[in-house]
Amino acid sequence: MSAVRTVEDDPGVTAPLYAIGRFCSRHHWPTIAVWVIAAVALVVLGQAGDSKTNDNLTLPGTGSTEATEALEKNLPEQAFGSNPLVFQAKAGAALTASKYKTAIDQSVQRLNGLHDVNSAVNPLTPAGAAFLSRDRSVAYVPVVLGVGPGELTESQAAAVLDAGNPAVAAGLKVSVGAYIGQALSKPDTGASDAIGIAAAIVILLFAFGTATAMVLPIFSAVLGLACALSVIRMLEHVVQVPSVASTLATMIGLGVGIDYALFIVTRHKLQLADGMELRESIARATATAGGAVVFAGFTVVIALCSLAFAGIPLVSTLGFTAAIAVVIAVAAATTLLPAMLGALGPRINSLRVSFGKAGPGDSEPHGWTRWARGVASRPWRAAIAALAILVVLALPIFQLELGQNDISALPKSTTARQAYDSLTEGFGPGVSGPLLIASEFRTAAEAKEVLPGLEKRVGAAADVAEVSEPTLDKAGKFAVFTVISNSAPWTDETVSLVEDLRSTAIPKALAGTGAVANVGGQTAGYIDLATQIGDKLPLMIAIVVGLSFIVLLLAFRSLLVPVKAAVMNLLSVAAAYGVVTAVFQLGWASSLIGLDHSIPIVSFVPLLMFAILFGLSMDYEVFLLTQMQEHYKAHGDAKRAVIEGLANTGRVITSAAAIMVCVFTSFVLNGNPLVKEFGVGLAVAIAIDATLVRCLLVPAVMVLLGKRMWWMPRRLDRILPHVSIEGDDFFAKRDAALATETE
Repeated sequence: MSAVRTVEDDPGVTAPLYAIGRFCSRHHWPTIAVWVIAAVALVVLGQAGDSKTNDNLTLPGTGSTEATEALEKNLPEQAFGSNPLVFQAKAGAALTASKYKTAIDQSVQRLNGLHDVNSAVNPLTPAGAAFLSRDRSVAYVPVVLGVGPGELTESQAAAVLDAGNPAVAAGLKVSVGAYIGQALSKPDTGASDAIGIAAAIVILLFAFGTATAMVLPIFSAVLGLACALSVIRMLEHVVQVPSVASTLATMIGLGVGIDYALFIVTRHKLQLADGMELRESIARATATAGGAVVFAGFTVVIALCSLAFAGIPLVSTLGFTAAIAVVIAVAAATTLLPAMLGALGPRINSLRVSFGKAGPGDSEPHGWTRWARGVASRPWRAAIAALAILVVLALPIFQLELGQNDISALPKSTTARQAYDSLTEGFGPGVSGPLLIASEFRTAAEAKEVLPGLEKRVGAAADVAEVSEPTLDKAGKFAVFTVISNSAPWTDETVSLVEDLRSTAIPKALAGTGAVANVGGQTAGYIDLATQIGDKLPLMIAIVVGLSFIVLLLAFRSLLVPVKAAVMNLLSVAAAYGVVTAVFQLGWASSLIGLDHSIPIVSFVPLLMFAILFGLSMDYEVFLLTQMQEHYKAHGDAKRAVIEGLANTGRVITSAAAIMVCVFTSFVLNGNPLVKEFGVGLAVAIAIDATLVRCLLVPAVMVLLGKRMWWMPRRLDRILPHVSIEGDDFFAKRDAALATETE
């Protein structure tokens, strides 16, 4: 059999990856040019239009969504609610002073002149008296737009804020809230990106020992990330993309992009050190380490896309956009990176930088060998110590409560935070998260009879500060009015108010009538989102664990390996949940990450964290177990295989994890508290997984189970298809065929 036929007969990804690696390394400049041109084209197209994000809270069957749909049908001009353009005078001054009144009048006139504004009520007129604080120091214009958060562009949002320039010129503080304020209050991630990349550069210098090799993963990851973010930006004009999607994709795309390239470059350098020919080494590194990269990336994508089973549009879209970043990172690592390796040739070892006694090319660093032997010689002690630490870290999880984003934790420089502070000072915290009561009646006469009683009953509910006058449609059969709570939108009191209105106040008011009323608005939408996620979280955990079990079962042909992996990953995630709960919800050391008070855990953070972490932790599981399995097949000694596998992969896994931790931690500097939660949660989880779990608990359990870890029932072994992650059989056959041809 010829070598060519052996390549073609391989049923897995090894042969295609080997061919891709050889082709890209041979035609390196055209391949690099294609990537650069594609990246430039995507960036240009992505930047051609304004960013249009939408935190879609549509949840079929929930009261908030039914209220929104009723508004869109009966009062479409008010379907998206109002956005407060807030004016605040200096201490001791009143907005009714002539110079301020003139400026506010001009601002309102400008607002009503904007094409997208349906209405803007002047707070200094009798019709807008409710929008002026008692001490007359704060007022707001409820700006109703003809476009919702999904269609609003940054230029449209800026136009509303700029309409307040006459008031700014008069010395007033002007800000805007609601979805306009959110569109203008997206903290820049540039500093986080730069810090994450700088940390990665230092770690890669330690890992590779050469500045030349260090550049490759950085360039590959950054170019891939530019492509991914541009694709997501273009998708904003087609589907409803959440505002945090690009930041989350940046965190994941940058982390996995550098990590995946690190694994391939490390394999290539080791093969060159063993005397392998340059092109052959690139092709083999792409097929072996690249095969593990494809497998690991595929696992991450499966975990992210499985979020669609939750049936929550916002969560599903976040999963899909993050998966785009992972797919492009895998593509860059298996095509662009081999091309750059081919272009560098033997110069990959130039510009050397030395750290420590063991060189970066040492395939089995002595420190990791000693560590592996120590764990293997005392497996019970290692396992119990690791479990004890994990349990302690996970304990706060029992106090975890799902909530919504806390605007009061945004940087004070953002207009959304300024609007919240001004409104709270003038009207109380509840005005920033109004509840909408959308009511439908059979006849106009029924509406006239029942509506006053509904308003009275709702106004008498606990924690209600104010109920507005209702607005009716032309037929007089549909009404909407606003309820203001005494508490901030994200507090337990507001959650209890919504539950009370739905379960008690509204049903009692409408008893014996044919009327229907629903509680809506963004605040109610986030409460419904938290409820749905709480209900769906166990199902999503089961789905992700089940899919990962199947993937690992096929990869390693063992029953206990996927069971062990599932348990270990669940422990890592539980510990990460515990730390996030302690830092954010309980407020432990929250000042160290730029927060001045405890904040709720945003409802979709735990769900996204679980999918992301379960996928990413599989990366290290695959790279570690692949080496252990390879050594076990070579000599059949399970304990020795654990020691050799951990010794061979310890440095590269910890280097990869350190990069990921630095990238995630850098996003803690982001002013958005939601991004901080992701940053802390993901960084802690990866740190735990790569140290306590992969380097302590996993090898200890592997040693304790011995050969049983690789057990597979014969009947199941015959049924399952054979999958080789790094193509050992492929290269064995290929090398044998080449040896035959040379004889």
